[in-house]
Amino acid sequence: MGFRFGVRVKPGARRAAVGGRWSDGALVVAVAAPAVDGKANEAVRRALAAAFGARPRDVVIAVGERGRDKVVEIDPVPPNAETTLDRLLDAGA
Repeated sequence: MGFRFGVRVKPGARRAAVGGRWSDGALVVAVAAPAVDGKANEAVRRALAAAFGARPRDVVIAVGERGRDKVVEIDPVPPNAETTLDRLLDAGA
């Protein structure tokens, strides 16, 4: 099993950004792509892959394919994944 965590997606943002903590403790991921035809999901996968130093194909939306609240899994687990997540949660988006 890979590294799982919750995210809150903000589609249609002016620019892509990963960082900040939603009210339920989820990582905030803003993407410019609209929430149409899976475009925002693909943008989320790419943004998280870049933030964690993983390949986009290693980032999977495990829960919440159609909603703004998702559970994401990265497998294989990138080095320092927990430290990276903590740093991103503490950053402002």
